[in-house]
Amino acid sequence: MSYKLAHGAETTPANARNPMLNFDEPRFISIQGGAVALAGPLDQAVADLLADGRENLYFLGAGGAGVLMLPAAQLLDRSGAFPVRLQHAAELVAMGSADLGERSIVVIPSLSGTTKESIEVLAYAQGRGAKVIALTGHADSPVAAAADLNFTNFAEDDTSSESFFLQSLLLVLSIMRARGRFERYDETVAQLTKLPELLVEVKRAFEPRAAALAEAFRDEPFHIIAGAGSTWAEAWYYGTCILEEMQWIRTRPIHASDFFHGTLELVERGVSVVVFQGEDAARPLTERVAAFAPTVTEKVTVLDTADFDLPGIDAEVRALVSPVLLATVLERLSAHLEVLRDHPLTTRRYYRRVDY
Repeated sequence: MSYKLAHGAETTPANARNPMLNFDEPRFISIQGGAVALAGPLDQAVADLLADGRENLYFLGAGGAGVLMLPAAQLLDRSGAFPVRLQHAAELVAMGSADLGERSIVVIPSLSGTTKESIEVLAYAQGRGAKVIALTGHADSPVAAAADLNFTNFAEDDTSSESFFLQSLLLVLSIMRARGRFERYDETVAQLTKLPELLVEVKRAFEPRAAALAEAFRDEPFHIIAGAGSTWAEAWYYGTCILEEMQWIRTRPIHASDFFHGTLELVERGVSVVVFQGEDAARPLTERVAAFAPTVTEKVTVLDTADFDLPGIDAEVRALVSPVLLATVLERLSAHLEVLRDHPLTTRRYYRRVDY
């Protein structure tokens, strides 16, 4: 069964009040609104699968899409509502898992729906009797076609992070609600419906800082990027999938709790340290890095989601969407970087260009 939400793709001028570089506001709102609109279908799918006796959940993605599932997987795991694992798709196919079987739900995120590892793990999981939910950006793709349940919300690289973060969050909140571990589901979803337009205003407010950061970062050869809790996934994703893959800038994503167990020795004057701070219980871990780094290097950047205005979103929901907020402002940084560095985000040397 496949669910698809259609979105217009025509480019429109940025809002004249504060124009944003290469940004299509209606397109963005439509895509993120589409992610939130999947709350009902995802909730029904969860209800059906739990009624069918499913007993564990696997997030099995490849590359960045797989990493974006991490905050949701951690949330579900810490709630104790339902056994959950997040593994690399290719590694699971190579090494197996005794618990993956007829009682399992498998979630495979794939923006293109054509990723080799995703196609392989989908067939592997179904061969073991698991029910597969696909989260895709394109309905006419192998992953979408083969999944037991497919949810397509059109997106592209510049909008996919927020979309995947939101879809995976909604899915685990449904499980937590069904297991009696989350009483604020309806209230939370109601607040999330406001988020797409609020994110546009967050982007607009951040635009001047994005331009300044891009100017500061344009010639930096190396960044150490730290995060913790729900922000760790975005730290890994932005360093690896954006700065490395799309800008060919070397990075060292590091979990804030591990920063002081090796990586701190790479910090010296002139080294860029970037800290992603969220609003969950892991915040003291990133605050520790943010406090230490300026004692050594003058190049410290802290992106703190607490600085972003979200009227109508309460503290508990803000903590849940910290990675969404980081993704949305970092897209603005990327938009300026590609122009200043004359390096389009679509340029690749190897990825999907050569056999490997």
